[in-house]
Amino acid sequence: MLDLSDYGTSDFFQILKRRYPELLTTLNASDVVPNPHVPESSFRPYEGTTVLAVVYDAGVVMAGDRQATEGYQVGERRIQKVYPVDRHSAIAVAGAAGPCIEMAKLFQVEVEFYEKTEGVNLSLEGQANFLSHLVRANLGLAMQGLIVLPLFAGYDVKRQRGRIFKYDAIGGRYEEGDYYAIGSGGKDARSTIKKRYTPQINRQDALEIVVEALWDAADEDIATGGPDLIRNIFPILYTVTEDGVTEVPEATVEALYREFIARL
Repeated sequence: MLDLSDYGTSDFFQILKRRYPELLTTLNASDVVPNPHVPESSFRPYEGTTVLAVVYDAGVVMAGDRQATEGYQVGERRIQKVYPVDRHSAIAVAGAAGPCIEMAKLFQVEVEFYEKTEGVNLSLEGQANFLSHLVRANLGLAMQGLIVLPLFAGYDVKRQRGRIFKYDAIGGRYEEGDYYAIGSGGKDARSTIKKRYTPQINRQDALEIVVEALWDAADEDIATGGPDLIRNIFPILYTVTEDGVTEVPEATVEALYREFIARL
């Protein structure tokens, strides 16, 4: 049985770092910087783009494309970039794919660990602060080019509305009121959302805006993957409301894209 009094904290990340540091990915410069005798082209970590979040009247829609790039090639076509955290929150990640996925999963465990040991749900604000700490802990890798940029969103039960938090590479936390997108196609996605977004939109409108934003991002950004109608690969969408975190069925996402393409 783990005695938290031995550590003076219920922060899972800190306890893990003290008790089992070998389980954490702690890379040195020699681990991530290419050997000068090895061609630079052989060191190409997978990179994931583009993710976004949009607030609507009942909560938030979070979405991400499925593609990860390896230099100028497609490294993975079915990567997951959006993850539920707890009943009322989700995280989306863009950047170096390996550290991104690791941070998302560690954040899931950290929130669950806190809530089980403390016996209370961690507020959305508290979760946002926890994530800021994890981003800051990745600073060493970020300085070497393995940047992780998360987008965090959820339904604030106390305020009765959806909220979005973005971060910089050194852990700075900033709140966005209505929508945001990050990754290499983030600027193009934000431009689309900006043109179509109005306060208090409903779920259907939010889903349609997200679908169009990811389409435009993929159209302008070579690193962002659009819907693949041949392989049946579509972006992952989640809704976060008072009732919980729910993945939008793939059939629904496909129908949204087919309707959108029919209108072009």
